[in-house]
Amino acid sequence: MNPIFKNVKSLTLLAVSGVMLVISSCDQANPLSPGLEYMPDMYRSEAYKPYTANPVYKDSLEARKPVPGTISQGANPNTALSINQMIYPYPDSPEGYEAAGMNLKNPLEHSQANIDAGKAIFTKMCIHCHGVKGDGQGSIKVAGEAFPVPSYSSDALKNLPEGKMFHTLNYGRNLMGSHASQLSKEERWQCVLWVQELQKQALGASAPAAPAADSTKTAMAAKK
Repeated sequence: MNPIFKNVKSLTLLAVSGVMLVISSCDQANPLSPGLEYMPDMYRSEAYKPYTANPVYKDSLEARKPVPGTISQGANPNTALSINQMIYPYPDSPEGYEAAGMNLKNPLEHSQANIDAGKAIFTKMCIHCHGVKGDGQGSIKVAGEAFPVPSYSSDALKNLPEGKMFHTLNYGRNLMGSHASQLSKEERWQCVLWVQELQKQALGASAPAAPAADSTKTAMAAKK
């Protein structure tokens, strides 16, 4: 065969193959179609609906257990990781506030380390309004601002449940804004521990042994 003719034939076959490949890869009816795919299983594995039979496994169960040695997030209770990842279930509403007061308990250990951490947070974030002793005489208040800052040992707050303290830090309440973006959940609970310490220091022997009825409603009513 003439070499020139042979080369022309090869080029023609190559060109025709290329055109056919381009045409077969295009789907005018569906512009989102990927067209002809070479070994599509390489791109997309077969999907099975959850909780349906899966022939890949001998037991046919689609929902698989984690592989041995898997460590779940929050597996260690009352650690910073588990506390900070804990979903907060109480909404920003009067009902959520009351529910938090009834049910929410501090998951942190009542240790000196946590109390000291709470004091450090309080000093940075709260002291300018609530004062060093939590008596509502912070530097801003002393400077003459007219907004009310009740003392932690006042009748309005001395029996405040710890769940309501955390709820207030989480969402804010009355004139106090939310601190959820500045403090992690663990830090908010540490702050609650220090507020309770300030209450003990202020009330001494008269400090309540356990949270009793909420008196914030009375305080709110008095402000109206």
